[in-house]
Amino acid sequence: MELAFFGLTPESASKFRINLFRQIHEIVFYGNGGYDWHTIYNMPIWLRNFTFNQIQEHYNKVNSQSNTDNVKKSIDAMKSVGAVAKPTQNKKITPATYNTKASKK
Repeated sequence: MELAFFGLTPESASKFRINLFRQIHEIVFYGNGGYDWHTIYNMPIWLRNFTFNQIQEHYNKVNSQSNTDNVKKSIDAMKSVGAVAKPTQNKKITPATYNTKASKK
C-alpha cells in the first residue's frame, strides 16, 4: 500500500529518530553538563544542528592538537635517547686489550 501523502516511510522514520536521539545524546554528553535532554529535544532544529556542529568542531580540534602533541613528544623522546650514528668509513677500529693473567699482589 502506497502512501497518498508526502511523509516518511516507516524505515526512514526509524533512521530519522535514531539520528535525532543520537544527536541529542551527543550534545548532552559532550556538552559537559551545559545541556539537558529536554532542552535539546525542544530546541529549534537549526539551533540544535548549529550546537552539534560547534561541539563536533571543538572536539575535532582537541583531538588533532593532542595527536600533533603526541607526535612531537615521541620525536623529542627519540632525539633525547639519541639516534644510532652511521659509522664513518675513515675510522679504524682498534681491538680492545684484555689482561689474560690476574695481577699478583
